[in-house]
Amino acid sequence: MQVVGILECIMLVCFGVSWPISVYKSIKTKSTAGKSVAFTVAILIGYTAGIIGKIISGNVTYVLALYLLNFVVVSVDFALYFVNRHRERALQVSAVQ
Repeated sequence: MQVVGILECIMLVCFGVSWPISVYKSIKTKSTAGKSVAFTVAILIGYTAGIIGKIISGNVTYVLALYLLNFVVVSVDFALYFVNRHRERALQVSAVQ
């Protein structure tokens, strides 16, 4: 196993640990507080670049699976932002009436 692959794997695992926590928080609080669409899009672009880079280079290893897993979890968090934003707006409208 190459040292570069191991280090990349460690980086992806460490960075990826935060996303399930963020998804859990989004589900539990049903709130968009503290969320940034621009930041999430930047992360998704970064993961996309990493995935494409692995495929183009022909270096398709277990590390690609971590990129894909993180991409999926961040995508879920991204979708939850819009679900929660819709819920918050509906509550605001009902509170005004």
